[in-house]
Amino acid sequence: QVRLVESGGGLVQAGGSLRLSCKASGLFFRETTMGWFRQAPGKEREFLATISWTGVSSAYADSVKGRFTISRDNAENTVYLEMKGLKPEDTAVYYCASRHTYGSMQPSDFDHWGQGTQVTVSS
Repeated sequence: QVRLVESGGGLVQAGGSLRLSCKASGLFFRETTMGWFRQAPGKEREFLATISWTGVSSAYADSVKGRFTISRDNAENTVYLEMKGLKPEDTAVYYCASRHTYGSMQPSDFDHWGQGTQVTVSS
């Protein structure tokens, strides 16, 4: 059974930083593409970043490019999202997700999802 568990969310002031983690189990993590998404109240789920199973390839949404960094540790079955320069509009529930092949930014193309972690940025 695939399980993705996010952690690291919380309350931070505008301009601050957070690092989210997503621990995976029940899948062959070394051959799994990972992604981060977020969903704010009343809005659709939004793509943020994705990383290939080797870690060589990654892609970002324009809204977070230059502020967020995705990385992974295959030995720990964990993917990270380093977030800097946080803004109040970054407030949302953040989700990690997995799929086999790299290249999609569509939530519907990801097979497994975590339960999400809340990030709140105060002004």
